[in-house]
Amino acid sequence: MKRVLVTRFSAMGDVAMVASVLAEFQEQNPDTEVIVVTRKPFFAFFDGIPRIRFHAIEPKSKHKGFFGLLRLYDELKTYKADYFADLHNNLRTKFLTGLFKFNSINLAILDKGREEKKALTSPHNKVLKPLERTVERYADVFRSLGFNLTLTHQLKPAHRELPEKYQDLFRTAKPKIGIAPFAQHPYKVFPLKKMVEVIRYLSEHSYQVFIFGGGQQEFDTAENWSKNYSGITNSINQFSISEELDIIANLDLMVSMDSSGMHMASLVGVRCVSIWGATHPYAGFLGYGQREDDCVQVNHPNRPSSVYGNKPCICDGVEAIDLVTAEMVIDKIKSICE
Repeated sequence: MKRVLVTRFSAMGDVAMVASVLAEFQEQNPDTEVIVVTRKPFFAFFDGIPRIRFHAIEPKSKHKGFFGLLRLYDELKTYKADYFADLHNNLRTKFLTGLFKFNSINLAILDKGREEKKALTSPHNKVLKPLERTVERYADVFRSLGFNLTLTHQLKPAHRELPEKYQDLFRTAKPKIGIAPFAQHPYKVFPLKKMVEVIRYLSEHSYQVFIFGGGQQEFDTAENWSKNYSGITNSINQFSISEELDIIANLDLMVSMDSSGMHMASLVGVRCVSIWGATHPYAGFLGYGQREDDCVQVNHPNRPSSVYGNKPCICDGVEAIDLVTAEMVIDKIKSICE
């Protein structure tokens, strides 16, 4: 049994994409055991993938700073892995790969394609073309280690049991839609006034809607929607990540920003309508198995300005995400569900 150490500490959506790749990797390489090094809450993304073990990184406590990384290195050495796949390529993982070079281990590091992404997001002489998808970049790391891996880029519906709390809600014949309307960066968030228009339409046309993602402020927003519109259920802070995946697996459609909601839908094989502003699917972060024609966006020569959505994208004097209309989102949902 070949043993592979895989590091990807964050972010949530990126770790979910790693899980999609590892599901295919383990299916095609039955002689491997994989040790995934990531944050403990993300272990749920790998449910059902065979021969996976986990090692939690705790960057705010015992693995913090220089000595914390030395401690993590000592912990990982005990697995006596044959291969080290760095799917993060940040300062922490570079430090670890530097230490592992002194061991008898085959190493490969993610190529993030920084120059290509810089050209894609440049305000001048922009090169607007599709870049290699992030999941293929992850797969390239395993290929460079000598493994065979062919990604299907197909959604594979997962059969997962609903939490008991929601079983009655799913017995109705209404179409079930999940909406993840929030994101870490504001330039990726569809204006909430427009999202209310989408929710109002879905409520008035007998959809059953479940809101996902966020903290207390987002919980309060979703709670307000659930009180004002029928058929709207606030799922924020109600379930574990694993339970959220159980719910998403039973939806007819997911609606998400360019964020983790889209990647969670991919993990359980559910089609997702995604909304894009400052970012662009061409950067490679479209959800695994998702369709580019399900991306709701406005073509503009200034887009994209950012790979991760942490920078503004001004198009005709407004943010790119503000150019997307509620009607565009509604029409896409109607074309799929009605």
